[in-house]
Amino acid sequence: MSIRRLIPHLFTAGNLVGGILAIVFTLEGRIDIAPYFILISAALDFLDGFVARLLKVQSELGKQLDSLADMVTFGVAPGIMMYWMLDPFFIEQYVMNLVQDISVNNGEYLDVIWTIENAQEGTVIVDNSQRSSGSLLPLTKHFSFQYISFLIPVFALFRLAKFNLDENQKDGFIGLPTPAMTIFVASIPLIAYNIGAQELIQLEVLLHILQPFSLVLITVILSILMVVPMKLFALKFKSFGWKGNELRYLFILSSAILLGTLFWWSLPIITVLYLVLSIINNITTKSAKNEIQS
Repeated sequence: MSIRRLIPHLFTAGNLVGGILAIVFTLEGRIDIAPYFILISAALDFLDGFVARLLKVQSELGKQLDSLADMVTFGVAPGIMMYWMLDPFFIEQYVMNLVQDISVNNGEYLDVIWTIENAQEGTVIVDNSQRSSGSLLPLTKHFSFQYISFLIPVFALFRLAKFNLDENQKDGFIGLPTPAMTIFVASIPLIAYNIGAQELIQLEVLLHILQPFSLVLITVILSILMVVPMKLFALKFKSFGWKGNELRYLFILSSAILLGTLFWWSLPIITVLYLVLSIINNITTKSAKNEIQS
C-alpha cells in the first residue's frame, strides 16, 4: 500500500483511538474529559473522507475501516456515556460538586442541597434563597433505566451497516449520521462541566435535562432518528462554488454563529438545525419536482 493511500486510513485510526479514549475516561468516571475525544474523533472522521477524496484514493477498504471505527466512537462510546449519565451516582456527584463550588451572582446565592434523606427518596432540591420559589426536581433511583442506553450502540450498528450497503447514500444520508447523534450526547456533559453554579437559568435547564426521563427520551429519539428513512444532506463538496452548495454553506455559517454565541449549548442546537434544514430541503426539492412534472 502506497503512503498516499495510507494517509486517510491514519485519520480513521485516529478516530478509533479517540473513541477508545472516550470510553476509557468515561469508565474511569472522567466523563468531563471524554467528550473532548469525541469531538477530536468527529473532526478526524470528517477529514478521512475529505482527504481520501482530495487525494483521489477512495476505496472499499477505507469505507469498511471507517464504519468499524465509527461503531466504536459513534456507537459504543455514546452508549457508555449515556449509561454513565443515567447512573444515580453521576447526578449525585455532580450536585455534590456544585455544593462545593457555590458562588455569588449579583449578591444572590444558589443553594444546591443533596441530603441523605433526599438521595434515598431520589430528589434533588435546587433552591435560590433570593427567589420566590425553588425548583424541586424528582429523580428516580432505578438502575434499570441505565440499560436503555444500549439502544444507542444497537441502532448505530444497523445505521452503519445500512450505510455500507445503501448505494443511495453516496451524496447524502438516510437517517441521522452517527457522529451527529454522538455529538448531541457528548454535549450534555460538556455543558454540565462548563457552567458554574452562578449561571442560574442554564443550571436549571441542565438539571431538567439530567433527569432520567429526559435522558431516556433523548436516547430513544436519537436511536430512532438513526434508522428512520429520512434524507439528510451531507457536507460533501464536489466543488467549492456557491451553486449547488447553498444549503451546506448556510449550515456552516449558522453553526459558526451558534458556536460563537452559545458555545457548548450550540452543539445540540446545531444537531436540531441540521435536521430542520434537511426537512426543509426535502420539502422544497419535492415541491420543485412536482412543479416540473406538472
